[in-house]
Amino acid sequence: MKVIETLLKGVMIIEPVVFGDDRGFFVETYHQKRYEQAGIRSIFVQDNLSFSVKGTLRGLHYQYPHAQAKLVQVISGEIFDVVVDIRQGSPAYGQWAGIRLSDDNKRQLYVPEGFAHGFCVLSETALVFYKCNNFYAPDSEWGILWSDPALKIDWPVKDPIISDKDSLYPFLDDVPRESLPVYNG
Repeated sequence: MKVIETLLKGVMIIEPVVFGDDRGFFVETYHQKRYEQAGIRSIFVQDNLSFSVKGTLRGLHYQYPHAQAKLVQVISGEIFDVVVDIRQGSPAYGQWAGIRLSDDNKRQLYVPEGFAHGFCVLSETALVFYKCNNFYAPDSEWGILWSDPALKIDWPVKDPIISDKDSLYPFLDDVPRESLPVYNG
């Protein structure tokens, strides 16, 4: 597998080895020892699958204090996946990285703890699968408004389909400091 560092330290794009022939393909989507060697030491305890239609935007979500690292991949379709550094004191605070994930490119995105995460669907539909290193904790659920002008995220959809909950999240600057993770160098 190939690991590509992003501009956000710790956020990684993984390109698994794909074995293909006339019948189709085989890909190993996770191998704990290989991922550990690549610097991903999270022990995943929960798997999630979401189905969304074209134009849907989910996010920007995070958990705190019961933070979650995620390993995201697309089973069917294509998304634009976004990660925002929201760790207080981080040199990259408020910066974002975006990557297209699809069933064609078979890439994965590793999102460490301390980052907000969201995606929008570019294909007619998308099945997005992600592993989490911590269980979902409703009392730790937070979010940042996807269209926060200070973040300047270049979303490839202009009028997305958004849940009521996601549309009510605050701008990053309006999130209480005690509700944000702290950068640990």
